[in-house]
Amino acid sequence: MTWWAVLLILIGVILKFAMSPPSALVGWVVSKFALHPKLDSKDVTITFNEKKLVDEEKDTLINYFNESLFLERNHIFPGNEEAFLNPDTDITPFVINVKKKNKEMNFFLYCSTDQIEVVKQWKKKVASYSLSSEPLQKFTPSNGFSA
Repeated sequence: MTWWAVLLILIGVILKFAMSPPSALVGWVVSKFALHPKLDSKDVTITFNEKKLVDEEKDTLINYFNESLFLERNHIFPGNEEAFLNPDTDITPFVINVKKKNKEMNFFLYCSTDQIEVVKQWKKKVASYSLSSEPLQKFTPSNGFSA
């Protein structure tokens, strides 16, 4: 009879955990599939006009990127990816290359006066979305480049 009580309590605990998982677990799962992830400075290389940003400017840009607000996702139709990766614009993008473990992603940030267009490329997939961040729109790199 005690085995039935232990089994019933164990099943109840498992059901309770499945119905309302801890917020840390939910946050971890959601972050794995986020379109606009939070970036870590040690995993990132940033280039602007084919020159690398280093140290404080790199950290500042990543901080602005992480704090920016997600506005909307731009839909990309199959076969139309190249128009998003190489748009006809005179804006020089910030290229953020993220290498974490065996994953590699590239972000192209096109900063205009009203919003920021981001093109995310990983594996053979491309996604595009818009951000809002006044400090990121006003950010201009100075002499913090490496050769």
